[in-house]
Amino acid sequence: MPNDMDARSQRRGEGGDRDGRAPEPRLYGELASWWPLVSQPAEYEEASLFYQRVLIEACGHPLRTLLELGSGGGNNASHLKKRFEVTLVDRAPGMLTVSRALNPECTHVEGDMRVVRLGRQFDCVFVQDAIGYMSTVHDLRQAMQTAFIHCKEGGVALFAPDYIRENFRPSTQHGGHDGALRSLRYVEWTWDPDPTDSCYTVDFAYLLREGSGVVRVEQDRHVLGLFARAEWLELLAEAGFEARAVPAPFGEAEPSGREVFRAIKPGKGCAKAADVG
Repeated sequence: MPNDMDARSQRRGEGGDRDGRAPEPRLYGELASWWPLVSQPAEYEEASLFYQRVLIEACGHPLRTLLELGSGGGNNASHLKKRFEVTLVDRAPGMLTVSRALNPECTHVEGDMRVVRLGRQFDCVFVQDAIGYMSTVHDLRQAMQTAFIHCKEGGVALFAPDYIRENFRPSTQHGGHDGALRSLRYVEWTWDPDPTDSCYTVDFAYLLREGSGVVRVEQDRHVLGLFARAEWLELLAEAGFEARAVPAPFGEAEPSGREVFRAIKPGKGCAKAADVG
């Protein structure tokens, strides 16, 4: 019988593919080449420096290798590669193409964070907002297990969801950039159509302009997981980690602020999660 967490995670909205998951967002497939005009590396510098500091401070030994799961267009990696030897995994070929152009010195692997197995371990494993696409407890467990398997003993994993249940709030944002031959603007609408399930929704409208000057409008829906702090910590403990929530000094989550989860794999070299400030 499923537990309460599993039951809540099964209550989904309409739509989705054959296994019950939401359709793949268009931004990571047919629209992937537009990604550099949605989000650019400079916008990730502050957060990447914070993630780097959290990883380094968690361990009492030098960290050299880093695996990023759900690496997308590689904006985080463009900063983290200055400190780590980085391997990037993403399931979207179009996003890997974007990342390879930005980070040619990094290793890129096409794979799903729920099931990918690389046959090696890393000093640290990092999963930023792509962890949000784990919209059921089952998927989140799988991603955490992948991180645990690929993390060395005494190593550290860091998970950085956009929201947890305690700090979620609806919002509307906009942005976009100009390129040499085309431009993009977007409106982003974050909302929760069913507060009783484990998901929230982010709807995008993209305005795309190419050299001819004609603007076309495309719609895209992203369905993301939303779990309470206690659920995160319970699942990380199930996976074998010693974990704690860490406040993050950036992001849209208010009023309580954004939180990330630092998870230590027991072994020689790292302090216990509770002992690290």
